[in-house]
Amino acid sequence: MFTQPLVPVGNNLVLSFVLAASPIIVTLILMGVLRRPAWQATLGGLIIGLVMAIGVWGLPAQLAFASVSNGMVFSVLPVMWIALSALFLFNIAMQTGRFDAFRMWIITHLPNDRRVMLVVLGFCFSAALEGVAGFGTPVAITSALLIMLGFPALEALTYVLIFNSAPVAFGGLGIPVTVLASITGLPANTLGSTISLQLAPFACLIPFYVMVLYAGWRSVKQLWPVLLVAGGSFALTMVTVATFITYSLSNVLSSSISLIATILFLKVWKPATDPAYAIDDKHLAQAPTKAGDWNGPHWQGWIPWIIVIVVVIAWDSLHIAKIGATPVHWPGLDKQVFISLYQKPYAAIWNFEPLGTGTAILVSALLTALATGISGQKFMAAVKITAKQGWLAVITVALTIGLAFLMNYSGMTYTLGYVVASTGVMFPLVSVFLGWIAVFLTGSDTSGNALFGNLQVAAAHQLSLDPVLFASANSAGGVMGKMISPQNITTGVAVTSLKGQEGTVLARTFKHSIFLTLLMGLLVVFQQYVLH
Repeated sequence: MFTQPLVPVGNNLVLSFVLAASPIIVTLILMGVLRRPAWQATLGGLIIGLVMAIGVWGLPAQLAFASVSNGMVFSVLPVMWIALSALFLFNIAMQTGRFDAFRMWIITHLPNDRRVMLVVLGFCFSAALEGVAGFGTPVAITSALLIMLGFPALEALTYVLIFNSAPVAFGGLGIPVTVLASITGLPANTLGSTISLQLAPFACLIPFYVMVLYAGWRSVKQLWPVLLVAGGSFALTMVTVATFITYSLSNVLSSSISLIATILFLKVWKPATDPAYAIDDKHLAQAPTKAGDWNGPHWQGWIPWIIVIVVVIAWDSLHIAKIGATPVHWPGLDKQVFISLYQKPYAAIWNFEPLGTGTAILVSALLTALATGISGQKFMAAVKITAKQGWLAVITVALTIGLAFLMNYSGMTYTLGYVVASTGVMFPLVSVFLGWIAVFLTGSDTSGNALFGNLQVAAAHQLSLDPVLFASANSAGGVMGKMISPQNITTGVAVTSLKGQEGTVLARTFKHSIFLTLLMGLLVVFQQYVLH
């Protein structure tokens, strides 16, 4: 059995930390500075990771490649199975004209103001999609919609990535919180409530924050009532549901109420007209149709999204995902590594769930196809377009999560965590960056909680700090890493004209990710040292 070294480089904490972080640093430089496509950047990070894991941490080569293969298989099922199914649903909506009908419904029922569209779609609607799908697909679908309304592709993707932070901790019907509770042994409802309180200020802040970036302070003064309604209704519902009802429905209900409240508010309050942000006439018209194309009422544009929300909630309530689920103990890796930090063997179990969330979304796509009467030709066109959009994202995500698993099993990730946990009184400030690192690597707040949840609790006990607060901080800090995750960005660019420009997107979002994570750290410091 391989025992992970925590400080492998001459008992030097700083040097060990730098070498452990080198795959992440290389990936960030290749993407954000040299502007290489995401698959090249993550391949470079994986190569450096293999060199470090085998050459410095001493992980046997067979274990190294077994951990990478385990991560790559996990990346396909469930991660990309969910993303590809959601992209397929999107393409069914496109082929049947329902996506354009949804665009026309939005145009008809909202003020002719791109700033308002950005808040309603980029924040409220994207959050609703995050609640059922996640893994970058809300970013892809919402940015495609904004582009159809006249937003430049880079702007649309950047702003939606920033918006797609507050909803992440309760995405997928609260799976990140469920995993955090199972890993730490802390009460799930208490964790859910604490996370909601940490994220509530950011849910209120982010609509204002993005509006400053997009249109400046003048627009904030003009639009502050609708920004407050969108962010405030989301935050209030999130805290209420997570604290008094159930955290699993927190994101679905908060995003739905935020979307409904904002649209209804805009029926009684309208911002002052500003021609600079009016949607161009060419984007206001119905998309041109060919003979035989559907051209019905705009309300039918809601059909795909209502179907997927209802199906996924029912799927979860009936525990359909558990049918046929089989734990696969990964050959040559399961319990072959000893985690020094936790003093226990490292399990390597791939949960094969043929009826998981990805299948629920696929069923939603098929039901949408039936409900909209799609032709066989257009159905096959949706399949082909999805494959074309998704193949490079599959490769990139496989490389990214392969690197994440390699760093986990070699001990590199635990070295990072060990060094951060050794910061003493500074730990409340830097603890959120543990979650940030994990979500950057895996693209998943769930995986970030599984990775560092226990470490946060152990460090909190050693420092006589609140373990619930820091387990929650891991999740809340992690959501800020979502906007720079190669997985999230790659899936997001899949339906835009930005393929191969993931580095440009990363460069636009990176500083905001760091800034918002730092703010979260300051909030945790305040909670620990002032409120406790």
